[in-house]
Amino acid sequence: MQARLRFLGAARNVTGSRHMLEVENTRILVDCGLYQERQFASRNWDPFDIPPASIQAVLLTHAHLDHCGLLPKLVKEGFKGRIYCTGATAEIAKIVLLDAAKIQEEDAAYKQKRHRKEGRTGPHGDQPLYTAEDAEQCFPLFVPIEYGETVKIAPGVEAVFSEAGHVLGSSFINVGISQNGYARNVLFSGDVGRKNRPIIRDPDGAKDGDYILVESTYGDRVHGGREDIKVAIGEVIRQTCDAGGNLIVPSFALERAQELLYFIHELQHEDAIPHVMVFLDSPMASAITKVFRHHANLFDGGMRRLMQKHESPFEFPGLKFTESTKESKAINTIKGTVVVIAGSGMCTAGRIKHHLANNITRPQSTIMFVGYQAVGTLGRRIVDGDPEVRILGVNYPVKARVVQIQGFSAHADKEELLQWLGTLKKPPRKLFVVHGEAESAKHFGQFIRERTGWDVAVPEYQDEAVLS
Repeated sequence: MQARLRFLGAARNVTGSRHMLEVENTRILVDCGLYQERQFASRNWDPFDIPPASIQAVLLTHAHLDHCGLLPKLVKEGFKGRIYCTGATAEIAKIVLLDAAKIQEEDAAYKQKRHRKEGRTGPHGDQPLYTAEDAEQCFPLFVPIEYGETVKIAPGVEAVFSEAGHVLGSSFINVGISQNGYARNVLFSGDVGRKNRPIIRDPDGAKDGDYILVESTYGDRVHGGREDIKVAIGEVIRQTCDAGGNLIVPSFALERAQELLYFIHELQHEDAIPHVMVFLDSPMASAITKVFRHHANLFDGGMRRLMQKHESPFEFPGLKFTESTKESKAINTIKGTVVVIAGSGMCTAGRIKHHLANNITRPQSTIMFVGYQAVGTLGRRIVDGDPEVRILGVNYPVKARVVQIQGFSAHADKEELLQWLGTLKKPPRKLFVVHGEAESAKHFGQFIRERTGWDVAVPEYQDEAVLS
């Protein structure tokens, strides 16, 4: 017998992570993510390559939208199996999916209204990809598991989740196959984190994998250090205060928002920055921060010590969590500098669009990017220096200062990925490089070939591989 892999997303691009492992009559989908790059967004609407009802299980590496965001569509179209992930991932994914559904419903309503005025209908009839009700249909299918626990999916097929150190509850997953004399391990990296980052623990070692799928988001570069990040944030805040503008920070609600609060808390505690008001203007980020509070067992030593001393970075003077739209709009009436952290991280949806619209034409204000910006997203266009961008249907000249802090990533860089792969007990039969833009993935594939001599492939969308 043989197993087969199908690369149904995040192949020579970053989002839409979806990988199918087929073993005899068992089909396992590892991640079911939403495409966020504009040029690939139509794939979210395409029928699934494999009938969802024929899939036995989904193994979810973590709760970022590009890994879990298409689960409601999968369930809506017939999936009835189980969704295995850590308890923290299950809790956060429910928040993320409901928020995504709400945004899609709101965006669809906004487009319907605009298109009626324009006398036209947009693609897909201006309907949302899925609704909040669709998202809720996923929830009973989640099965929380512990790190190191063996999950039996089918006879001779089992999975083990290990700490990936990327975001709270994130995992890499080893699927063990032992059927009819065939024995192989298939390792799915998910998104691999970095050592010595605040709040969460370091990644576990890779250990085993006959076949490996490894991410390559930053497979073509090396990050700066943690102190560089903290110093850079402090400098940006001081300069923005001096200019009299606002600091607008597009941020992912999971991990990135919490890390930002961690660094700002440290800087204020050290009196290294003015004690300005800081708004976490994201109901989703606020809800996820509550999940952090009751998963303290997943914190690293430094964060646990802070909590024991009652010095939580999620509670400091001047920090405000805004829930309602009214509270969000009220931020714009404040005189003087404020820091606004809002989603989405790539500026593709959410409240960040309104804050950008109110600040992007102001030379006094700063737009600070602290996360990866995929090709085709609004965030990427701003970072790349487009002189004018379209926000909520209106064109705005970009006059605000634009800053990108590179070393903030929760993804391992190429050297850190190599170190993680170096913990394998033996070389793999084959390494597949996924979850990276085409050039980054190809660069990392060549880098690994040269360093290790391994058999490395960089699959394209919908490629298949036989695991002999």
